[in-house]
Amino acid sequence: MSRIVGIDLGTSTSEIACIVDGTPKLLPNSQGKLVTPSVVHIGEDGAVLVGEEAAEYLFTRPDCTFMEVKRLTGSDEKLKAHGKEYAPEEIQAMLLTYLIRCAEEDLKETIDRAVITVPAYFTDVQRRATTKAGKLAGLNVERIINEPTAAALDYGLSNLKETKNVLVYDLGGGTLDVTVLELFEGVIDVKASSGNNHLGGKDFDEIIMRHLTDPERDERAIMRLKKAAEDCKIALSAQEEYKVSLPFLLTSKDGKPVSVEQTVSRRDFEEWVSEKITSTREPMLSALADAKLTPQDLQVILLVGGSTRIPCVKKLVEETLGAVPRSLVDPDLTVARGAAIQAGIIEGTINNEDLVLTDVCPYTLGTAPLHEGLFGKRQIFDPIIPRNTTIPTEKAKIYLPASDYQTSVIIEVFQGESSDPENNERLGEVRLTGIPAAKQGKEQIEVTFGYDMNGILQVKASVVSTGNQVSAEISTTGIKAKPLLDLSKWEQAEGARQFRPLIRKAEKLISVGKDVGGDIEAIVRRIKEALLLQNMEQADDLREELLSMLEVMEKLDKLL
Repeated sequence: MSRIVGIDLGTSTSEIACIVDGTPKLLPNSQGKLVTPSVVHIGEDGAVLVGEEAAEYLFTRPDCTFMEVKRLTGSDEKLKAHGKEYAPEEIQAMLLTYLIRCAEEDLKETIDRAVITVPAYFTDVQRRATTKAGKLAGLNVERIINEPTAAALDYGLSNLKETKNVLVYDLGGGTLDVTVLELFEGVIDVKASSGNNHLGGKDFDEIIMRHLTDPERDERAIMRLKKAAEDCKIALSAQEEYKVSLPFLLTSKDGKPVSVEQTVSRRDFEEWVSEKITSTREPMLSALADAKLTPQDLQVILLVGGSTRIPCVKKLVEETLGAVPRSLVDPDLTVARGAAIQAGIIEGTINNEDLVLTDVCPYTLGTAPLHEGLFGKRQIFDPIIPRNTTIPTEKAKIYLPASDYQTSVIIEVFQGESSDPENNERLGEVRLTGIPAAKQGKEQIEVTFGYDMNGILQVKASVVSTGNQVSAEISTTGIKAKPLLDLSKWEQAEGARQFRPLIRKAEKLISVGKDVGGDIEAIVRRIKEALLLQNMEQADDLREELLSMLEVMEKLDKLL
């Protein structure tokens, strides 16, 4: 068996490392560099270039050169080059193949096993897609590990005797992760994770681009503008202003050349990205709340990811948590080092008695059975594995067929935090047949969810009386993560004022115990969720449903 390497498969850059003489070592690419741009170019003859060589084609052949593909992980979007379509995981596999080839050349041995990191807030779909990319690259993916957890491993290996509560704030090129963990005598116990899979340094680049000019659909101009925006962002982390100069960027509709000459100050940039940066406060507080800790309980705050070099990011973290965060020596390399440490634990080159890791499930996983209430039957999301449950884990629940003499059931699997299944991600379904025909309530169905260390879900359903069983890894495509909703902020949502009197009236009935079956509470929750998601059409429909419920309740009160 080959040694196991650790790979940080990033949005902007990727790195590979392994354990040498008990310590993690970053491995150079074909150009002798430790950091490889996550860029892939496909030539007309099918030849593949990766990294800096590929990045040179961003300006001349953007139609067949791909960057930031990680943001498409788990989607069904296709990337086209020379008339051929590629899935995102196929492009990721090309990047992985290059990194492995470089590692083999440096180590002078064959490599076919890897630990690959993903954002902690990656969904079940995105984790499967990452595993598939590894397999397409010829790798046996030994473990999928969360990026902040990998960074904590890197920190923990050097601080084995410490006992501390740690918050890892990981803001990279495409994703934000916040993880709270406890470190005690070599045990890294992850308590909670939160984040945003669609927020990172690339969003800041796009904001700068919009303030410079609109390149319309000129792909070459877009790439030049992208590079200039990134250079501007990086420069403003070290200096107060930066001059963007892009002569002859594009041609106007009347045929005249358009150039961009603009000086951007750090103050300008901070104003432009303020809303995005401020939005990272909520995941910090959410992760702390789930871990049942306060900012005062933290002893260490670690900054990970290239975007944490931005001064206003550091300032926000300090203001939110009331302490100065600690920047790791190189926030771009620590995740790959941690992945290598996990690889070393698996292969035995690092003593797993010295360093023990636990992790958590970042999302709530459950099903959506029919709920019988005062106002009829409807689906309600029923959690089986709550978010931030320590993994690996297996949990089961008992359900009843929804009608008399029912001989089969479809168990839908969802991921999310809403009581309304429509506001969660539908991961897939399992069909169980062979249920003995009987009156409702006579037969029981046991549904078991198993969530492994790679964050991949196994679903099993069985008939309790016969043992008849079906199980599957949920097959999923095209699912994207939806935001965690803080229902306490529903009144701040646009358009919430007109719903306030009705919701207050309903909540009064709930508080005095008149909501038999929980129907009114469920509808109120769904209205709040719709308002926060700005789904006003759904909110209006739910308002009519709630009005009808309250009218029925008033009539019942009069009868009683």
